[in-house]
Amino acid sequence: MKHYLYSVVILLLLTSISANGQTIPNENWSYNESPEKDGWDSQKSKDFRKYITDSTHLTGLLIIHKGEIVFEYGDVVENSYIASCRKSVLAMLYGTYVESGQINLDKTIEELEIDDVEGILPIEKKATIKDLISARSGVYHPEGYSGGMQEYAPERGSVEPGSHWLYSNWDFNVAGYVFEKETGKNIYDEVERQLAIPLNMQDWNRSLQNKQGDTTKSKYLAYPMWFSTRDMARIGLLMLNRGKWNDEVIISESWVDEMLKQRTTYKELNESVPVFRNTGANFGYGYMWWLWENMEDKRYKNAYSAKGAMGQNISVFPEMDVVVAFKTKAAYRRRNSGQVRINVVKKAAEIYDFK
Repeated sequence: MKHYLYSVVILLLLTSISANGQTIPNENWSYNESPEKDGWDSQKSKDFRKYITDSTHLTGLLIIHKGEIVFEYGDVVENSYIASCRKSVLAMLYGTYVESGQINLDKTIEELEIDDVEGILPIEKKATIKDLISARSGVYHPEGYSGGMQEYAPERGSVEPGSHWLYSNWDFNVAGYVFEKETGKNIYDEVERQLAIPLNMQDWNRSLQNKQGDTTKSKYLAYPMWFSTRDMARIGLLMLNRGKWNDEVIISESWVDEMLKQRTTYKELNESVPVFRNTGANFGYGYMWWLWENMEDKRYKNAYSAKGAMGQNISVFPEMDVVVAFKTKAAYRRRNSGQVRINVVKKAAEIYDFK
């Protein structure tokens, strides 16, 4: 009998730790075996699964409520490319070094001695690190790693840094370079140290992480990342819990607030990049996180997302205590349209009977 009780205690410790109604996974995630009792509509859940199967190319999806899995689809274990979700992860890494003073967000490109293949214009040199991580640098140098929206860029040198939002991989790749230059740390080593180890990520593999880019266009490489869906969900849960994991502060609440502070309104974003108009979502922008704004449904109050091409996403809904994480494995050469990606997040949230 004593041996049995001991085994039960060990099992509970290995699976999850619960505090203040929130279950925090340790070695493994916990499953809510009766999600309908907690407000998850079983018929909507079935309809959602059918939608994913019939109308998307998603390869893995999890819905987490109060730290437990309430919905699972596909392979949530495989590591694959998470596209631009990498940028939101980088924003998280910045925090401890900004708060220690090692990274000064007001430092300019000129002070950092940043140059590039086609040169940097005098007006562009005034851009700060803060401008880079909020996609407001005003530097429209070609990207060495595609994925930005430079087809909407104004003419080079025509805008003051900080005055105009444009989603450009030049900004984000340089932000990665700046992080390593100012800290002396490797981005992937910091993902491992700051996130993978303390969050007990189940599938993190340091050997998969390698920088990429065309240095004939720009000398600043991108920092692609490979995660499993269930480890993406851990990142979302950490953000939902405002940087705390059990009783440990992984990211300070003040930096979480800084990342999610509105730097660009949905109105300006829609004006700068019209592709987002009439999609059923209005996105503002913080420090490399997308903010859900001007949404009538109270589920989306204070919600935010990390978003990536083809169908990579970590969405956090603080009002519901919910995290949604999903992706489409790049190796399959399949992708979901931007509208489908928005639909998936909204349909997932709407399964919950939120009052």
